[in-house]
Amino acid sequence: MAESAAADGKAANGAGGGGGDAAGDGKKRVDQAVAFHELFWFADKWDLMLMAAGSLGALAHGAAMPLFFLLFGDLINGFGKNQTDLRTMTDEVAKYALYFVYLGLVVCVSSYAEIACWMYTGERQVIALRKAYLDAVLRQDVGFFDTDARTGDIVFGVSTDTLLVQDAIGEKVGNFIHYIATFLAGLVVGFVAAWRLALLSVAVIPAIAFAGGLYAYTLTGLTSKSRESYANAGVVAEQAIAQVRTVYSFVGESKALNSYSEAIQNTLKLGYKAGMAKGLGIGCTYGIACMSWALVFWYAGVFIRNGQTDGGNAFTAIFSAIVGGMSLGQAFSNLGAFSKGKIAGYKLLEVIRQKPSIVNDHKDGKWLAEVHGNIEFKEVTFSYPSRPDVMIFRDFSLFFPAGKTVAVVGGSGSGKSTVVALIERFYDPNEGQVLLDNVDIKTLQLRWLRDQIGLVNQEPALFATTILENILYGKPDATIAEVEAAATASNAHSFISLLPNGYNTMVGERGIQLSGGQKQRIAIARAMLKNPKILLLDEATSALDADSESIVQEALDRLMVGRTTVVVAHRLFTIRNVNMIAVIQQGQVVETGTHDELLAKGSTGAYASLVRFQESTWNRDLGGASTRRSRSMHLTSSLSTKSLSLRSGSLRNLSYQYSTGADGRIEMISNADNDRKYPAPRGYFLKLLKLNAPEWPYAVLGAIGSVLSGFIGPTFAIVMGEMLDVFYYRDPNEMEKKTKLYVFIYIGTGIYAVVAYLVQHYFFSIMGENLTTRVRRMMLSAILRNEVGWFDEEENNSSLVAARLAVDAADVKSAIAERISVILQNMTSLMTSFVVGFIIEWRVALLILATFPLLVLANFAQVISWSTLQ
Repeated sequence: MAESAAADGKAANGAGGGGGDAAGDGKKRVDQAVAFHELFWFADKWDLMLMAAGSLGALAHGAAMPLFFLLFGDLINGFGKNQTDLRTMTDEVAKYALYFVYLGLVVCVSSYAEIACWMYTGERQVIALRKAYLDAVLRQDVGFFDTDARTGDIVFGVSTDTLLVQDAIGEKVGNFIHYIATFLAGLVVGFVAAWRLALLSVAVIPAIAFAGGLYAYTLTGLTSKSRESYANAGVVAEQAIAQVRTVYSFVGESKALNSYSEAIQNTLKLGYKAGMAKGLGIGCTYGIACMSWALVFWYAGVFIRNGQTDGGNAFTAIFSAIVGGMSLGQAFSNLGAFSKGKIAGYKLLEVIRQKPSIVNDHKDGKWLAEVHGNIEFKEVTFSYPSRPDVMIFRDFSLFFPAGKTVAVVGGSGSGKSTVVALIERFYDPNEGQVLLDNVDIKTLQLRWLRDQIGLVNQEPALFATTILENILYGKPDATIAEVEAAATASNAHSFISLLPNGYNTMVGERGIQLSGGQKQRIAIARAMLKNPKILLLDEATSALDADSESIVQEALDRLMVGRTTVVVAHRLFTIRNVNMIAVIQQGQVVETGTHDELLAKGSTGAYASLVRFQESTWNRDLGGASTRRSRSMHLTSSLSTKSLSLRSGSLRNLSYQYSTGADGRIEMISNADNDRKYPAPRGYFLKLLKLNAPEWPYAVLGAIGSVLSGFIGPTFAIVMGEMLDVFYYRDPNEMEKKTKLYVFIYIGTGIYAVVAYLVQHYFFSIMGENLTTRVRRMMLSAILRNEVGWFDEEENNSSLVAARLAVDAADVKSAIAERISVILQNMTSLMTSFVVGFIIEWRVALLILATFPLLVLANFAQVISWSTLQ
C-alpha cells in the first residue's frame, strides 16, 4: 500500500521521486565515519571487563615473542661459551628450559584471554547493535523509506555493516594490541641486546615490507578486476536463471550458455595474471628477505669479530628487532578493518539515533473506549516527504460515515491511495486533521489505531512462510478454528484444502507459489481474522482476471458488512452499490454522491466522464478478448486443479506443522529444510581431477615448483644453524670465510625462491582457473536442463543459484589446484626437515618428532572449534 501511496506522489511529480536525492545523499555519506570509541556504544559493564581482560592478555601475548628471543639468545650463549664445560652447559640448559615452560604457560593463558574475551565481547556488542538497528528501522515512519533508505540498504545494514563493525571491535582489536606490544617489546629487547644490529635490522624491514606491499597491492587489483569481470558474466547467468521460463520458451539455453562462456573468458585470463603476480610477489618478498638476512648476518659477523657483541645477543637483537618491526606492519593491517567498521558504524548509528516524526511506540496516546468508525479529513494539506515541493492535497475535506462504504475514485496521481496512507497514519498531514470519531488520530496510540484498521492492497504482501502464519499476522493468538473460519469467509479454505500440505504450505518468496486471486484471498482472510472496525481496500481487485475478481469481490462484500469501508477503485463497475462515491481531481474532492446520482449529472459530471471513458476502453477490447476467452475457458477449468497441485508439489518439503494448546491457540513446529540430511560427497575429488585432465602438463610443472619451494624453509634453517655456530669460532679469519660463504648461500636462496614460487603459482593457477571455468560452464548447463518446477524450490531461487555458480565453482579451484600446491610444498618441507634433522642429530630429531602429534592435535582442535563456531 505504501508503494501505491508513493505512486500518487510520483505520478504527480514525474518518475523522479525523491530517490535520486536520497541516493545522492548516500554517496555524500560514503566517507563519513564515527569516532572509533563510538563503535563501543553498546558495551555494558561485562563487556568492559571482557575488553580489559582481553587487552591484558594481548599485551602479555605480544611481549612473549621478544622475551622468547631474549631467553633463546642466552641459551645459545650457554651452548657456545660452555662447550668445554659440560656441567655448566647442562645447568644453563636446564635453567632456560624451565623458563621456556613458564613462558609457554603465560602464552597459553594470555592468548586464550586475548582471543576469547575480544571475540565474545565483539559478538555480544554486535547482537545488541543488530537489535537496536532493527528496532530503530521498525520505529521509523514510512517517509523514512521514501527518502533515506531502500530495503536493500536495510538488509545490507543488518547482514553486512554489522559484521564490519564486529570485525572492527572484536578479535582485531586484540590483534592490534598484541602486535603493538610485540613491536615495542621487540625494539626494547633488541636495542638492549645489541643496539647497532637492532638498528640495522630495523633498517632492512622497509625493503621487505615494500616487496610484500607491492605484491598485495598488485594481487588485490587483479582480484578486484577478476571479481568485476565475473560479476559481468554473473549477470548473464542470473538473468538466464531468473527469466528461465522465457529462455525455455524461446529454446535459448544454448545461446545463454554461449554468452556466459564468452563472458568468463576475460575472468580466466585475469586468473592467469593473478597466478603470475602471486608467484612473483611471494618469490620477490622471500628473495628480498633472504638478501636482507644476508646483510644483517654479514654485519653481525663483523661486530662479533670486533668484540662488540656475542652470538647470543646478536641473535636476540636481530630477531627481536625484525619480528618487532614486522609486527608493526601486522598491527597496521588491522587499520583497514577499523576504518571499514567506523564507516559501517556511521550508517548504523545514524539510523539508530534518528528520531521518527511519527512515533509508533508512544504509549501515552489515547485509546477510545468504543470505536464507531466515523472518519473525517478536515482541511488537509499534504505532500510526500520525497517531493515536498509538490502538493498532493490542498484543503482536502471528506467525511466517511460509520458503517458505510465510501469509494474514492479519480485519475492516476489524483491522491486516491494517499487517503488510505493518511488514515493508516503512514504519514501525517502538513496541515489540517484526520479525525476518528472526532478525535485527531495524531493523539491516538499508533499501534492501537492500526489494530482497528484492516488493509487489503492491490498487490497483497505475503511473507515467505506458510499460509497459516501469513493469516496469523492478522491475529497472532488466534485459534485454528478462527483461522479456518476466516479462510472460509474469504473463499480461501477450499483451495487451501486441495494443497498437499494444506495450511502448512509454504507460499514462497512474495507468495510466488500462489496465483494472484489466491494471494488476495489469503490477504482478505488475514484482514477478517483481525476483525477491524475500519476496512481499507486499495484497488484490491484491479490486478485480477475476471474469474478471480468475482471470487475475491464476493469475499470482500462479506468483509465490508457492518464496517466503515474506504474503497480505492479503478474498475468503476465494482462500486455501483456503495453508499457514497467521492471523485478526486488535483487533490480536491470535486463530486460526491451515489452511483446513480453522479451519473445523472450527465456530461458535466466528473464521475460520468470517468465511466464513459472506461466503458469505451472496455468495449474496444471486448471483441477480441471474448473470442480468446471462450476458447480458453474449458482449458483453464480443466487445468486449474492440476496447476494448483503442481505449484504446491514443488514445496512438499517446505512446510510447517501446527498443534493446538489447551486454550486452542496455535503453536508452530518447523519441519522444514533444517532437518534435511545431505549425504557427504564421496569420490568427487577424483572426478574433479579427471575434469582437470587437459591441464595435467601444467600441474606437473607446478608440482616441480612446489617441491622446489618446499626446500626453501629447510635451507634457511640449515644456514641459520651454521651461522650461529660460526659466531663462536675462535679464529677470526675462519669466521670471516664461513660468514661470506653462508651470506652468498642466502643470496642464492633468494634468487632461487623467485623462480620456484613463480613456477609453482603460475602453473597451478592455469590448472585451477581452467577447472573453475569448466565447472561453471557445466553447472550452468546442468541448471538450464532442469524443469521449471525446480526453480520454484525455495533453495533454488535465482539469487542463490547464481551465488552457488559464482562461489562454489571458485571453491573447486581451492580444493584441487591450491590444495595440491600447498600439500606438495609442505610435505617436501616436512620430509626434508626431518631427513636433515636425523642426519645432523638423530636423537634430538627423534625427540622433536615425538612432540609432532601434539602440534597436529592442537591445530586439528583449533580447526574443528573454529568450524563449529562458524
